[in-house]
Amino acid sequence: MREITYHKEGDYYIPDLYLAEDEYEKNYHIGKYGHLRLEYLKKHKKADYTIMLLDGTLRKHIIDTDKQAKARYDTLMKQMQQKNPIDENLKDTDPLKWIGLMNNYKYSSEEIIFKEFIYI
Repeated sequence: MREITYHKEGDYYIPDLYLAEDEYEKNYHIGKYGHLRLEYLKKHKKADYTIMLLDGTLRKHIIDTDKQAKARYDTLMKQMQQKNPIDENLKDTDPLKWIGLMNNYKYSSEEIIFKEFIYI
């Protein structure tokens, strides 16, 4: 067990307590889905958030969730485009319709990801 040190602020002694720095994939840039999961934990699962923060597993959880969600998004987009192919000529002839169809695929994929990875 480590000895706790204190510093004086005014008339009070304050313990020098710090969380250990998490080294799990230090250079990984957390993306959209990782941030959404973090915000969800902070607002709706405060006990889980606190436990993971104190255990030192929060960063690992967020990074793993982000990676899995990105991989699932790519898979879902490919599957949707294979089942309902969009003619590439549509991009030249009617770009707004093409954008609408692609956005539909994107939002459908994200809705599945939100239910499977983020809001659980």
